[in-house]
Amino acid sequence: MHTRPAAIRACFVALLAAVGLGLGPGVAGAASTPDYPVPYTFAADILAAPLGPDTPPPGANDWSCRPSGQHPDPVILVHGLFANETDNWQTFGPLLADNGYCVFTFTYGNDLSSQAPLDDIGGLVPMQQSAQVLGGFVERVLAATGASKVDIVGHSEGATMPYWYIKFDGGATKVARMVGLAPVVHGTADALVPSVLEELAGAFGAPPSQVAAVAQVCESCAEFAPRSSFVHALDAGGVAVPGVEYTQIMTRYDELVVPYTSGVVRGPNSTNIVVQDQCPLDFADHLALAADPVAAQDVLNALDPPAARPVPCVPVVPVVAST
Repeated sequence: MHTRPAAIRACFVALLAAVGLGLGPGVAGAASTPDYPVPYTFAADILAAPLGPDTPPPGANDWSCRPSGQHPDPVILVHGLFANETDNWQTFGPLLADNGYCVFTFTYGNDLSSQAPLDDIGGLVPMQQSAQVLGGFVERVLAATGASKVDIVGHSEGATMPYWYIKFDGGATKVARMVGLAPVVHGTADALVPSVLEELAGAFGAPPSQVAAVAQVCESCAEFAPRSSFVHALDAGGVAVPGVEYTQIMTRYDELVVPYTSGVVRGPNSTNIVVQDQCPLDFADHLALAADPVAAQDVLNALDPPAARPVPCVPVVPVVAST
C-alpha cells in the first residue's frame, strides 16, 4: 500500500477542511448528517494531491455503510486520466455522503513502483484493462453493502472507460445509473497533442520535466483518438445499452474534449446536459467540471430524479471552478 507520512496527511486534511469551510455556494438538498465541508473548487483537489493516490476523499470508502431505502445504490466515483481517487473527488465525495449516499472511490491504472509523483498518476493502462479493475471494485462494493446494483459517477477517462465496462464486461446488470462529467466516448481531436498531456499532468502534480516520460507510458492516451479501436468498438451499435440510465454532463469550454459534443450519448435512456444551457455564468473547463456547483446539482438530480431540485446559476471560472 502506498503511504505518506502521517504529519503530511494531517496537514493537508486541515487545509482541505479550511478550503471547504470557506467556500460557497452550497448545493440544495444536503443532509444534516453527515456534514462534511464541500469545496466547490479544483484547488481542493490540488491541495489533496500530496496525500497520495490511495487516500479516499472525505465521506468515501466507509465499508460499514449500508444504503438507505431512499438511495439503495452505492455510488462509485471513477477518476480521470492522470488523476487518482484522492485528487479528483474532493468535491463529490463529501457532497454525495452529505446527501445520504454510500460513496466509494478507488485508483486504477497507476504504477506504485514508480517514484513520486509518477506513482500518483492513474488511468495510464489500456481502458479495457481498467474496465476489468472497475468490475472487480464493483463486485467488492456490492458484497460489502448488500446492494444489487451501483451507480457510477465518472470524470474524463472515468466518464469514458466505464461505458466499456457496462457494454462489454457485464456491467449492464450491475449498474443502475452512469453519470459522466466531461466524457470522451467518441474520442477527442486533441487526444495525442503534447500540450494536452502537459496540462493534465501539471494539473495533477507532475512537473514538466516528467510529462514526456508519462506520455511514453500512457497506453490509454491513443485510445482517445476518434479512430481508435476502442472508440470504434464503443460506438458500434450505440454506446448506451438497455437497463442503464445514462447522463452526460458537458461544458462548451472543454479544451481537452474537442469537440465537447464527443460526450453526447444517444438513446431513449440517455440524457445529455451542457452546463451553459442552464447557466451562462458557468465558464467551467474540463478540470473545473469536477468541482462545478452547477454540474454538482445535475449529478444529484441524475442519481435521484424524483428528488430533483433546480440547478443553481453561479459564476464558475476555468480550472478553479467557484471562488
